[in-house]
Amino acid sequence: MLTSESGGNGLRGSAVGKIAGENAAKSKRFDNTVSMWVFEEMVMGRKLTEIINTDHENVKYLPGYKLPANVIAVPDLLDAARDADILVFAVPHQFIRQTCDELKGHVKPSTIGVSLIKGFDTGLDGLKLASDVIREILGIEVTVLSGACLASEVAAEKFCESTIGNATQSPPTRSKGAADIAHGNVSKELLQTRNFRIRVVEEVDTVEICGALKNVVAVGAGFCDGLGCGDNTKAAVIRLGLMEMIAFARLCCRGSVQRSTFLESCGVADLIASCYGGHNRKIAEAFTVTGKTIAQLEEEMLSRQKLQGPRTAIEINRTLQLHNLVHRFPLFTAVYQICYECKPVSEFILCLQDHPAHQ
Repeated sequence: MLTSESGGNGLRGSAVGKIAGENAAKSKRFDNTVSMWVFEEMVMGRKLTEIINTDHENVKYLPGYKLPANVIAVPDLLDAARDADILVFAVPHQFIRQTCDELKGHVKPSTIGVSLIKGFDTGLDGLKLASDVIREILGIEVTVLSGACLASEVAAEKFCESTIGNATQSPPTRSKGAADIAHGNVSKELLQTRNFRIRVVEEVDTVEICGALKNVVAVGAGFCDGLGCGDNTKAAVIRLGLMEMIAFARLCCRGSVQRSTFLESCGVADLIASCYGGHNRKIAEAFTVTGKTIAQLEEEMLSRQKLQGPRTAIEINRTLQLHNLVHRFPLFTAVYQICYECKPVSEFILCLQDHPAHQ
C-alpha cells in the first residue's frame, strides 16, 4: 500500500497524491490503492473525505482537478499509514513531530519515507531538518523531493522539474549502500511523469534546506512587489537570497555542500518560481500593501492554511542567534524582523543596499 499524507488537506499533498495514484494504477510494482490521510472537515454540508471518495475531487484545496479513483481519502492517520511500504509526507513543517509521534510504533522498519516538507523543526539544540525528525522518531530512511513545481501547475500537468535528494547522508558516518540508492529510484518511479521530470542527487540535506530557505527569500520578493521596486530589485533579492541560502546550508548541512546542487530544480529554479509566484510572495505583497497581519491574510487568502516562509524565518533567526551570525544574513534577518518585530516594510531595501556582498 502507498500512503500520501496531506495533513491539513493541502494543495501540494493532493497534487502529489494525484500523480501517485495515476502511476500506481499503471505500474505492476506498486499496489493499486493510494491511501491519503485527510484531516476531516465539513465542506458545503458534507464530509471532505466523502466528497473526495465520491466525487474524486478535493473541492476545498485542489478544486477543478479530478483525483484518480484509486486515491482513497482516510480521516484516521493510523488507518491511512497501516502496512504502508512508502509514506509521502506533505504536512506543514510545524506539524511533522506531532504526526510522527502518532505514527511511532505503527510503521514497518522497511518503509521508505518521501518528504515534501519545506521547513525546519527547532528545539533546544537548534535547527533540525524535517527528514531527520522522521528518521529519528519512526526509524525509517527518507528521501526528499523539492523543486520548482508549484502544486497547482503540477495538478494541471504543466511541464516542470523537481529534485530528489537521495537518502545516503544520515547518519553522516554511514557508508552509501545499494538499498539507499534504490530508495531514490523507487521514489522517482512513483512520482515521475512525462510532464513532471525528476533528477536524483546525493545531497539530501542540501535539497531539503533549499526548499525551506527559498520561502523566506520569496517573502522578501513579495515585499519588493508591494513596495513597487521593480524587477531589477527583485533580481537582487533573488541573487542575494541565493547567496544567503548557500551560506546557511554550509552552516547547517552535514557533509559537503556543492554549488552544483543549487543549480538543480531544488535550488535556483525553485527560488525563481517562488519569487514570481506562490503563496509566500503573494501574501508578502498583500502584507505590504494592505497593512493586514500575516494571520489575517492566511485566513482570507489561504483558507486558513499556514504560510511557511515567515515561520521558517523564526527558525533561521534562532539558529543564527545561537551561532552569533545574524549580521551575516541581513536578508533573512530583515524578513524575520518585518514579520515579527514590527520593523517597517519600507526599510527592507536597506538590507539590500548594505548587504556584505557589496563590500
